[in-house]
Amino acid sequence: MSNDTPSSTSSQSSALGGTDFTGQVAFVSGGGSGIGRATALAFAARGAAVSVTDIDKASAVETASLIQTAGGQASAVACDVAVEEDVQTALQHTIATFGRLDIAFNNAGIEQDQVALADLPTEDFRRLIDIDLTGVFLAMKHQIPLMREHGGVIVNTSSGAGVKGIPQQAAYAAAKWGVIGMTRSAALENIGDGIRINAVCPGVIDTSMMARTFGEGTEGHEAATAQEPIGRPGRAEEIAAAVVWLCSPASAFTVGHALVVDGGQTI
Repeated sequence: MSNDTPSSTSSQSSALGGTDFTGQVAFVSGGGSGIGRATALAFAARGAAVSVTDIDKASAVETASLIQTAGGQASAVACDVAVEEDVQTALQHTIATFGRLDIAFNNAGIEQDQVALADLPTEDFRRLIDIDLTGVFLAMKHQIPLMREHGGVIVNTSSGAGVKGIPQQAAYAAAKWGVIGMTRSAALENIGDGIRINAVCPGVIDTSMMARTFGEGTEGHEAATAQEPIGRPGRAEEIAAAVVWLCSPASAFTVGHALVVDGGQTI
């Protein structure tokens, strides 16, 4: 098991205070690893039934199994968020399994190689936009109607790259800035139906994506740490805690916000 995977839901519970999602259903994309897995476990630790989706179904099944072993309710389904039919199928599976949708964490995404805009292959740009931006659009397009009768909460994953420019990351920044703009527009459109929509903007988080971006081993870890004024990469559980707060009654007055959780990276 990778070092970005929480060991149990009990540790999540103590870190997240008294938030209670009993009777609610959460949908998590990219839930097979990293931030997605940590957040799926966090929701389950607070009583939610969790629909775990990932393009890699085996990893989604593993997350669901961790939840079930800890006594929670979870189901796993494969989903490529860039394919509308996959998104619809995953949400239909959620409703068929648990009967409703209360919370959605649209987290699935990919990173960009370190490439200047002029040298970036067009097909790489389009693939990143398809997954990191269009994937969020497709998710919200089909989640919002499922929440209109009873309300709900949606959190979309942006990035520190969504609030500042980063050299050699033009495609990734374009997608993540786009997520924030789309989040804010959708938030205004849907708050009247009791649907709150916000975004979370992680900094450098110690997951497999960090290793792919900065390199494996000590050298890669040091390169990642150098980006963070706090002196270390973030932990997936720390982003999960922020997402849980955005989905909780404690944030009931928070609408269309992009919550930066980045150890000071974007200051």
